[in-house]
Order: sequence, then structure tokens, then C-alpha cells
Amino acid sequence: MDIQQPLTLLGGFSPERFMKIYWHKKPLLIRQAIPGFQAFLSRKDLVEMAAREDVESRLIVHGAKGWSLKHGPLARRSLPPFTQKKWTFLVQGVDLHDDRAHDLLQQFRFVPDARLDDLMISYATDGGGVGPHFDSYDVFLLQAHGKRRWRIGRQKDLSLQEGVPLKILDNFVPEDEFVLEPGDMLYLPPKWAHDGIAEGECMTWSIGFRSPNEAELAAELVYGLAQEAVDLVAEAMYRDPKQAAVTQPAAIPAQLQDFAAQAVRKLVDQPQWLETLLGEYMTQAKSGVWFDGEGFDVAVGVALDRRTRMMYDKRQIYINGDSFRVGGADGRLLRQLADTRQLGAAQVVRLSADAQAALQDWADNGWLKTL
Repeated sequence: MDIQQPLTLLGGFSPERFMKIYWHKKPLLIRQAIPGFQAFLSRKDLVEMAAREDVESRLIVHGAKGWSLKHGPLARRSLPPFTQKKWTFLVQGVDLHDDRAHDLLQQFRFVPDARLDDLMISYATDGGGVGPHFDSYDVFLLQAHGKRRWRIGRQKDLSLQEGVPLKILDNFVPEDEFVLEPGDMLYLPPKWAHDGIAEGECMTWSIGFRSPNEAELAAELVYGLAQEAVDLVAEAMYRDPKQAAVTQPAAIPAQLQDFAAQAVRKLVDQPQWLETLLGEYMTQAKSGVWFDGEGFDVAVGVALDRRTRMMYDKRQIYINGDSFRVGGADGRLLRQLADTRQLGAAQVVRLSADAQAALQDWADNGWLKTL
């Protein structure tokens, strides 16, 4: 992708300019980001998807008794009548289940794959929505069918309504208001409060981005390091030849506390291992994703399966939670596979025997498909 090329998708801004001016900073309303856009998934398609065990979905109803929330799978008979107002259902990770949705998501790869999350589709009847709220991540809201009225604001009071199964702001104060029609798109940075209300039947497609929580990420990395502790840290024994006799035997010696702290520091001071664990964590397949390994001769061109997550750093390739150390021509070609999500046959045959064997393993796992 030419990041200096102005894009209709970004309202005439190049990806470079958009990221500098708007990303993580301020909203942007883009009229006809995708001119003439027509939803390629119908209400019937979404209803069928929401009923599946391997699809994450939610039903939200705003009725006389307030808000209600139900998690999927959502059988068709569990949904209210489509003539009933003020309800919505959301289908998460649509790109995992439909190639066209996956292709749409690829248009947003001017943001690192490590941040790009998924495509969620929200269907709503007239008046439907999820209430005023804020997200902790960036989002593009693409109107796919019908109209939705959005009110947005920089919310200082983040207190939430009590006794509600949703995170709905208690004192939402909107600053701007827009009505989006098919093809229009609204970008919102994290923590910008927003409230979208359907005007008639509508579908909004949300391109969301993952923002790892610091505590969660630290826990994952430290857990991974702990599994390798025997190999990463010398098995030195605690020694205290100068320990004096004590009158308070229950007190933990400061020297032992220092020994423990030093052991942890040695474990964490492993930058290469941290890089590996981060890459494996960021490329783990999403919950509920299963691959069907059919296998094929990789002497042909290959493309990543839409569910495959592949990334790299300066030393290694990461794919669906596995790491693969490469360099030279293999490294360049496999990084190209990660960036473009495909390699032609002429490029595949240039890989070394080891790299081709890895490619064959990935094909057997169902992570690749033929071009």
C-alpha cells in the first residue's frame, strides 16, 4: 500500500496524513468513504451467522423495563420480531467467516496488523442501539444499510449507569451529531463517547482495533517466561554464610528478598524471549477458530487463510502462535507473505528446503490455501 496516496476511504487523506492528524487524536466524518457501498451480507445471512456456535454474537433490547443483554448463539426464534423497535444484535469477527468481509478489512492495513482486530456487524431495527458509551480502542463505523444517527462527544464524566447489563454512560453530553447513510464512515479515537440510533432498519459495520491491556500483556509475557525459567535463569542456590543468629525467626531476611528480586530481574531481562513471546501472543488464533488441515503441494502459489494471523520482527516470523527463526532470502520472502498475504509459485520455489518444509506444515494445518 502506498501510504502517501490520497484515499477516498479516508476522505482524501493519505494513510500517512490520516495517521499523523487523526489517529488516536480526533474524530473524522467521511462522506462516501466507499461510494455506492452495498452490504454484501443480508439480514438473513447475519441471523444465520448469529445462530452458529463458532460465532460470537449478542442481542440487546431496549424495552419498557430497560436494557437487556443476551449472549449467543442466537437462534432465530430467540430474536424479537423485526417489526419491533429498539433492538439490535451484533455479530463479532465476521471477517473470520466470510472472505468478502476479510477483504474489506484489508483496506485498513495502513495500521499495523498487531492493532487491527476484526469486523463487527450491528443490525438494528428502528430506534435500536446500544446506548451512549465509549470504547477503549479506535474504531471506524461504516454505514452499510439504512441510516444511523450518531451523537459524539469528548466525555469527561465516565460514570456508568448502575444496574444495567451494558456499559452505558450516566451523563452523556454530545457535541456533534451526524446521520450516516450507506458508504459513509465515522472514525472515532479511544474514549470518544458515542451513541448511534437506527433510523429505520439499518446495519453498521465496525472495523475495530485491539489495544492490549498493560496488565494483561504483562501477565501473558511473564507467564511465558516462567515456563522457560529453568533455561533462562541459572539454578543458583540461595546462600547465607554470614547469616547471624536471630531473635525474631519469623522475619524474612532482607538478603533473601534481594535474592528473589534478582531472580525475577534475570528472568525479565530477556529481550529476545520477550519479543518471541509477544509475537506468539499477538498471532494466536482467536477463540473458537479451528483450521481444517487438507494439505497440498506448496510448489504452487499460496495465500494465507483468512483466519491466519501472521506477523514478524527483525529476527522471527510468527504465525498463529508459532515462531520461526529466519534470515536472508527466506526471511525476505516470508515477510512478504506476511505483508501481502500471498506468494506466487515463482517465489515459493526460491525458498530453502527448510522454509518450504515449514510452508508445507502450515498447509497441512490449514493455515494456507492455494492461489
